This record gives sequence, C-alpha cells and structure tokens, in this order.
Amino acid sequence: MTPAKAASAPSPFRQPKAVWAVAFACVISFMGIGLVDPILPAISSDLNASPSQVTLLFTSYLVVMAVAMLVTGWVSSRIGAKWTLIAGLVLIVVFSALAGTSDSIGGIIGFRAGWGLGNALFVATSLAVIVAAASGGFTGAIILYEAALGLGIAIGPLLGGALGNISWRGPFYGVAVLMAIALLATILLVRPQPRPARKTSLLDPLKALRHRGLLIMSLTALCYNWGFFTVLGYAPFPMELDAIQLGLVFTGWGLMVAIFSVAGAPWLQRRLGLARTLYGNLAMFALVIFAIAVFVDNRPALITAVIVAGIFIGVNNTLTTQAVMMVAPVERPVASAAYGFVRFIGGGLAPFAAGKLAEHFNVHVPFVIGGCAILIGIAILATGHRDLMRAEANQAEVDAHARQGEPEAELAEAAETGAGTSS
Repeated sequence: MTPAKAASAPSPFRQPKAVWAVAFACVISFMGIGLVDPILPAISSDLNASPSQVTLLFTSYLVVMAVAMLVTGWVSSRIGAKWTLIAGLVLIVVFSALAGTSDSIGGIIGFRAGWGLGNALFVATSLAVIVAAASGGFTGAIILYEAALGLGIAIGPLLGGALGNISWRGPFYGVAVLMAIALLATILLVRPQPRPARKTSLLDPLKALRHRGLLIMSLTALCYNWGFFTVLGYAPFPMELDAIQLGLVFTGWGLMVAIFSVAGAPWLQRRLGLARTLYGNLAMFALVIFAIAVFVDNRPALITAVIVAGIFIGVNNTLTTQAVMMVAPVERPVASAAYGFVRFIGGGLAPFAAGKLAEHFNVHVPFVIGGCAILIGIAILATGHRDLMRAEANQAEVDAHARQGEPEAELAEAAETGAGTSS
C-alpha cells in the first residue's frame, strides 16, 4: 500500500446512522460498568454490607454476563441481530430500574445479575453489528466500538458520582432512563440484518475455544480482566472518598481509557506491531498494579496510579478485541461470545476475591494477586505468538482491500480465510 492510499483511509467516525445508534447504546451500556464505582462505599454504609458483599455487584453482573454469552449466538441466529439488541436493552432498562428500588444488598445483587443477562445479549451482538455495518474496514469498526466503550467507562463514574451524591439509587434510575433512549434509537435506526444461513447451537462458543488462537487470546483476557476489575472493583474502598470525589477520580481513569483506546492503541500498533504492543502494554499494566499494591495506603499515589492504569487498559481493550477477531476461525458473533464468556469470568470473580483477600490478609494482597495475574497472561499470550503474527499479516491485507473499496462480502470471506489459517 502506498503512502497516498494510506493517507486516504476513511475515518472510523464517518458511519451510517444505524452504526451510531448502536454505538450510542454501547456508550450507555458500558456506563453501567463504572457507574456503581462511586456509590460502592455508600451502599456498604447505608445497607450495612461488607466490602466483599458490595463487590458482588460486579460479580453477579459479570459472571451472569459471562455465562449468558454462551446463548447470545443461539438467540441472535434465531430472532436476528436487531431483536437481540432490543431484548438486551429491554432487560437492562427493567433490571437497572429494579435495582434502584431495592432495599437490600441481596436484592441489588440479584437485579444486577439480570442486568448482566441483558448486557450479554447486547454487547456480544453490538460488536458483530458494528463490524458488519461500519464503513472503512474492520480496524475502523473496532476503533469505533472501543471508543464507545471508553466513552461509556469515562462518563459512567461521573454520572454515578453526581447522582450518587443525591442517593445511591440515582445511578440505577439514570441508566434505566438513558437505556430507554438507546432502545428507542435502536428500534428506529437499526435495520434488520439477514439471519445467518446456519443457526448457532448452544455449544458453538464452547466448541470455538478448541481453536488454539481463540483459546489463547481468551485466557490472556481472563488474566488481564482479573487485574482490571481488581482495580475497578476494589480500589474505591481504600481511597476513602465521597461519591463526587470517587466519580472524578474514575472519570479521569475513564478518559485515559477512552483516549488510548482510540488514539494510543492504533499509534502504538503502527509503530511496534500488534504482538509487541500487547506484551509491552500488559507488562506496564502489571507494574502499575504492583505500584498500587505498594502505595495503597498513600491516597495521592493510589489515585494517580489508578488514573494511569486507564492508559494501559485503553490500549489493551482495543488491541485484544482486534486480536480475537483476527485469530478466530469462526463467525464473529460466535467468537465474540466465546471470548466474552472466558474473559468476564475473570472480571466477575476478581472484585469478590479482592474483598475476601483484604479481609483475611491485608489491603495490599488483592493488588499483588492482580499484578501476578497479568504476568500469567503475558506468558499465555507468548504461547500463541506465531498465530498472532500470522493473523495480523492476513488482517493487514484485508484492511488494505477495504480502503480500496472492495465489496463487504469479499472482505468477510477474506477475513474468515485469514483467521482460519491461524487456528
């Protein structure tokens, strides 16, 4: 590809209205991840719950989301992508509103589980819809998706802090209202997509994990998410800040995630390549978590380290999602479901484990374990180095064709062929 052609590559932000509708819903959906961060201490205090009990708000949400990922392809291949998105959004609206009405920690945990079910249907399908409908090729679609994720993660704590300063119930009602708006936009703007010729079985995502490249990337993501959600789910407690202050801290963190998802990750990939960027980024993230473990009793150092962690989370989110879609020799909805199942198991268990480790040992131990999990992830990633390099080369060729305006069907076939060579 010549420099002139590279310079004329379309912007990932020039998209059809349907893509923007799904991206907007993604922003609101991902707000739900960080939204509860500023209100964790308030819920603990008002409902007389221990930190480990409160972290179950993450665990119930993410573990149910992980398991439900296994059924998303089965549902989508039968009712279509649009109706799967709608079903997921309806569940999120209902269960987020119910969480706001609850008077017990057990009730909130249960409603967060229902919220996780809705999020599973929405998240796995939204990625596939954006990749299929976006203009500008595969890489641009992934950047747009991760931009929505980063923006949602950035706004979530700010909204959670503002509404949580009024009442811990406020953030739950806020998500219900915003998701209702996203639901309306999806109904009006997203066109029904052709259903796949073959209906997905419930076992397809598990069978997909037999492919070496997908399994390696999924296990790497499990370890990474253990570190990620140790920081996100437990770091608010040792900070000892009010809801507004926590909201501002995690908004700073979320802005780092958003900026480096969209700008930092592509820049690093162009200069270092996908594999080397992933290795280096994960190593730096592990060092930041170890720094949190050492300085967890020093509030300014802890706040700084958490915000800096957003840099490495942003880079990793974009590149890991891209790598999964590149190495997977199966349909993208199936790959997304299999990957989501494995990685969210790590994300769901980590906050609860962090609370229990802190109760039985001390507040430093959860972050030491989180940093070690990242190092294990690097070791797992290294076992698939050749697969990753081969898939990256294949995807570069597909993206070059996309910039030259080849039909989407041919690109999809080329991508599937490229991914298949890496299994």
